Amino acid sequence: MKYLLPLFLAVCVVIPLAGCGAPGPKEGGKLMAPAKLPPGYPASKAEEPDLVLRNSAKQQIIASAGSPDVLIRGHAIEAAKIAVPAEAGRIVLNGLSDPSAFVRFSALMAAGELRRADGREPAMKLLNDPDKNVQIAAVFTLHRLGDTRYSHLLEKTALDPDRAVRGNTAMILGLLGENTAIKVLDRMQSDPDPVIRLLAAEAMWRLHDQQVLETLVTATISRYPDDQMIAAMALAAPRDPRVIDHIRGMLTSRYPEVNLVAARAMGVLGSDEGYGVATKGLQSEDPRQRHLAAMALGAIGRVDAQSMLAKVMGDKDEDVRIASAAAILQLH
Repeated sequence: MKYLLPLFLAVCVVIPLAGCGAPGPKEGGKLMAPAKLPPGYPASKAEEPDLVLRNSAKQQIIASAGSPDVLIRGHAIEAAKIAVPAEAGRIVLNGLSDPSAFVRFSALMAAGELRRADGREPAMKLLNDPDKNVQIAAVFTLHRLGDTRYSHLLEKTALDPDRAVRGNTAMILGLLGENTAIKVLDRMQSDPDPVIRLLAAEAMWRLHDQQVLETLVTATISRYPDDQMIAAMALAAPRDPRVIDHIRGMLTSRYPEVNLVAARAMGVLGSDEGYGVATKGLQSEDPRQRHLAAMALGAIGRVDAQSMLAKVMGDKDEDVRIASAAAILQLH
């Protein structure tokens, strides 16, 4: 199984990179006309967090971590890392010995981002994992725990013939936060794959390299909606308020998925201007759109969204339930 990034880390979800660069979504067989303004939304109302609902959300993530479905287990680890980092230990550690490479990868990334010391020994063993994506995630975990002896391996994997390995290498180099990675990422700007070039630009922007800003801004108006979604989250990642106008303009694209990811990115930047987009998305017949809508509401963080999210906690799609649970636990 090949993949680029876990679902909660990026919007171009992939096995293997199956939608990137593809034509956009349609509604009723026709592309939607772009709206002039995003849907209106009410002012935020003060509400007390529903503790029963929050507990149900935690239980959903725990239950999904034991799912027989490989993708669901990986996504549950990502949700635990985002929404309940203090309690994610058991889920993450279990994932490190999972039979699925995708789940091991997700668990290593979570262990590294959470700097879990108990992930050091498993990560050392996973340096020799048969899956190269797992190997580089182990390098990430060890680097985050202060062991940089293996970090030079990322220079080689940046040139790997497997595009998923190159893409994950770019992501990891950005997350490590080391400016010395810019030289490697700059070379990746010449990668033959346009998605890899975009992911390298995202990583460089995370490292506050200004030269890639134009690349990311240009991608926000790409003919490919997947490029637009990657660009929106990439621009928002360093939480630099200067980019907010570029993302705001994406709230009214002709692609519902782009609008929803832009709403999430606006939330990352501290704005609730995508609240109306997200609440509309929760009512979509498309589970992917409901999933993205829940993630957007989690990033926006308004507690008065909890009643809407409570309804989709019973969604027939488990990925939607996981996203809703993670969102509920992010409301503040």
